[in-house]
Amino acid sequence: MLKEFKDFIAKGNVIDMAVGIIIGAAFTAIVGSLVADLINPIISLFMGGVDFSGMYAVLGDGEYGSITEAEEAGAAVFAYGRFIMAIINFLIIGFVVFMLVRSVNKMKKKEEEAPAAPAGPTQEELLTEIRDALKK
Repeated sequence: MLKEFKDFIAKGNVIDMAVGIIIGAAFTAIVGSLVADLINPIISLFMGGVDFSGMYAVLGDGEYGSITEAEEAGAAVFAYGRFIMAIINFLIIGFVVFMLVRSVNKMKKKEEEAPAAPAGPTQEELLTEIRDALKK
């Protein structure tokens, strides 16, 4: 069983998948920072300083100054602002991934369109040349 596990791990697909997961985690951190640190402030600026992540409704009694205070008090919180931010993040991440895949596909297409090296003579042509040379 240990040998089977070793063979499984040694396969290229498992290694490729591990690399993909690691790159995906790093990519998620980069895009998360892009959204949180660059795009969300711009959206907030155009929306008149609205911070979606702070929008909430308390389900039940109580008045709280912020969503954090309500959560710390144990109140049931309907955090619709976080949901709006999650949708915005999803759309931005989806667009970034789309642009990345689109760029990779364009690069692959250019590689495929590159002119192929001129084909050399076929075996029959070489044999015909040798035969003709021997006849002389």
